[in-house]
Amino acid sequence: MPRTYRPRPSIWWWVRKRSYLLFVLRELSSVFVAWFVALTLALVWSVERGAEQYERLLDVLSNPFAVALNVVALAFLLLHTITWFNLTPKAMPIRLFGARVPPVAIVAAQWAAFAAVSAFVIWLVVG
Repeated sequence: MPRTYRPRPSIWWWVRKRSYLLFVLRELSSVFVAWFVALTLALVWSVERGAEQYERLLDVLSNPFAVALNVVALAFLLLHTITWFNLTPKAMPIRLFGARVPPVAIVAAQWAAFAAVSAFVIWLVVG
């Protein structure tokens, strides 16, 4: 049986096309989502252990490397959120009274809920 020629793709194949780049970056963003969850759990754990433990964790997080890591994580979390909201109408079409809800309405409803929850959390923290 003859073998067909298959050229090896470059390791940078995903950089050539915007859609591939976004796909890979979105997949990579999952690592930063996991980082955010771990950080949130560490904060909850340190609060449970007392003020001294919480202050120690805040000292660690004030390190410039930790701040830079969290800024990069924030950027990836925003990318993850935006792409997630934009993909939802494709993954889960909604029908209302037999008619399909327009994708823009689904995305707008998600952003409205996101804004409401964010406002509530800000109110809890600041208020």
